[in-house]
Amino acid sequence: MALSAAFYAPSQASRALLFGTRKPNFSRTACFQKTLTVRASTTLENYSKLPVGEKSVAPSKSNSWQWKFKENSINIYYEEHEKEREGPSKNILLIPTISDVSTVEEWRSVASALVQQDGNVNWRATIVDWPGLGYSDRPKMDYTADVMEKFLVDFINAPDGPISGSENDFVVFGGGHAATLTIRAVKRGAVKPKAIAAIAPTWAGPLPIVFGRDSSMETRYGLLRGTLRAPAVGWMMYNMLVSNEKSIESQYRSHVYSNPDNVTPGIVESRYALTKRKGARYAPAAFLTGLLDPVQTREEFLELFADMGRRKIPIIVLSTEGSPKRSKAEMEALWEAEGVSKFVEVPGALLPQEEYPAMVAEELYQFLQESFEVNN
Repeated sequence: MALSAAFYAPSQASRALLFGTRKPNFSRTACFQKTLTVRASTTLENYSKLPVGEKSVAPSKSNSWQWKFKENSINIYYEEHEKEREGPSKNILLIPTISDVSTVEEWRSVASALVQQDGNVNWRATIVDWPGLGYSDRPKMDYTADVMEKFLVDFINAPDGPISGSENDFVVFGGGHAATLTIRAVKRGAVKPKAIAAIAPTWAGPLPIVFGRDSSMETRYGLLRGTLRAPAVGWMMYNMLVSNEKSIESQYRSHVYSNPDNVTPGIVESRYALTKRKGARYAPAAFLTGLLDPVQTREEFLELFADMGRRKIPIIVLSTEGSPKRSKAEMEALWEAEGVSKFVEVPGALLPQEEYPAMVAEELYQFLQESFEVNN
C-alpha cells in the first residue's frame, strides 16, 4: 500500500517507534506543441462498461520469463492480452505501479479494452510484474532503482522475451515509479519505445517524500529497511505496518482510490494475499525507504521528461484529481513541462487505471490514435 506520497502507520506506537514525535475543479487535456487546447473530460457516467476489481478481465494467456540477474534466476510473471485478427500488430507494455501490493491486476481491464478496439492498428498488450513484487519471484536481494531499471531493459530487449522482435515498434504505459524508471532507461539509450504514457507518475517513495532525505532521516530509513529484512522481527514489523487487511483497506480508502465505495472486500483480500507470498517484504522495504526512487529531486524528474521531447518521443501524462497532496504537486509540475506532449487530468488517486479503467483506456487509446493511426 505504500503507493502513496504519504505514509500511514497503523498506530501511534509504531509511528513513534520509527520517526518520533490545488485541486482543479475541471478535468483537462492539453497538447503543448504550437497551441494550447483545453477541454473538459467526458463525465464518469459515460464510462461504465469496463469491470473493476474482482470483475477484472482474464488475460489471453499468462506465462513466466526467466530473468538472470547475478546469481539469481528469477521467474517473472507476465500476461498477454490480444484479439485474433489479421495483419501485423504493435506492442503495448503495461507496467504496474510499484508498491507493497503491486500487481498486473491493476492493468487488466485497460489492456483488454485497448486490444478490443477496431482501428487501423492491431494492438497487443503485455503486462509484467516487477521482480520482488506481484506474482513474480521475490528473492532476498538488494532492490534498487538501478536493479529495477536493468530488469526493465532486459525484459524489453530479451530475444526470448514476450515482446521480442518488436525492435523499436512498441509503446510503454507505466504507473507511478514505473513510468519514471522507463523514461530514465530511455534517456540512457537502453530502450527505444515509440511513445510513453505516465499514469499518476511519481519519483519519491512514501517516506522520503513526506519526511525528506536529510542525513538523520536516511539513517532512520536504513534502520527500518534493515529491520524489515531481518528474519523474525522483519515479519513482525511487516505484518504490523503492511500485511494486515485493516491497513490495506485503510490505505486504499484514504489515497490509493479516490472513492472509498470502490474499495471492495475482493480487492482487499487479493492485495492481502500478495503480502503473504514468500519474500514479500524485501522489495517493499526498498520502496518505502526510497531505494527504488529513479531520481532525487523534482528538477531531475522534469529533466527526464524534457529529454524525451528532445528525442521526439510522444509522452502523455495522466494526472489524477484525488492524489495525495505531495504526489499531486509532482504530477502538476508536469503541466506545460518541456517534453510532455499531452497532459490529462482524470478522476482517481494513485491507481486510476484500476479504479476508473474505462476512462483511462479511452484517454490512452486516443493518444495511440493521435500518435500512430492518423498517419496509417
